[in-house]
Amino acid sequence: MQASLGRKGDYSVRAVLDIARHNGNRRKAREIATEMDIPNRYLTQILANLVQHGLLEAVAGPSGGYVLARQPGEVSLLEVVEAAEGPIALDVCVLRGGPCSWENTCPVHVPWARAQNAMAEQLSTTSLADLVGIDEELAAGTHQIPEDTPPHKISTPRLPRKPDRRKR
Repeated sequence: MQASLGRKGDYSVRAVLDIARHNGNRRKAREIATEMDIPNRYLTQILANLVQHGLLEAVAGPSGGYVLARQPGEVSLLEVVEAAEGPIALDVCVLRGGPCSWENTCPVHVPWARAQNAMAEQLSTTSLADLVGIDEELAAGTHQIPEDTPPHKISTPRLPRKPDRRKR
């Protein structure tokens, strides 16, 4: 079984991570698109959705761009995922297509709902500041993966981070 984000969720998390990395500095959509390898034409829709959900603020004009609406430590990963993909909810039975004589729940419902609730809890307690810290450790080669967290079986090559050319 694969538990992963859809494209909209993936791009939303990447975009807010880039903005959180540059906290306090406005980021242009083209900068985010380039840094995070997101198609620019799609990114504008993603950013507009995040503004609509109150996670980002947009400032128009030559010195404009996008900033977080709150501090990175105050924005949870769950908020970003749910803004992009909708609420994490067990709306339909996980046993699809087979004969079913259960009305409201099936034998799998309770353990599946508990697993889903645990995932939502973990995402809600992980802030953008946490992600930025992990990202910095990964870039420095100092991040220690916890023993209860197996690495990906198929790794994604890490693109080199481009230095922030603006003064902080």
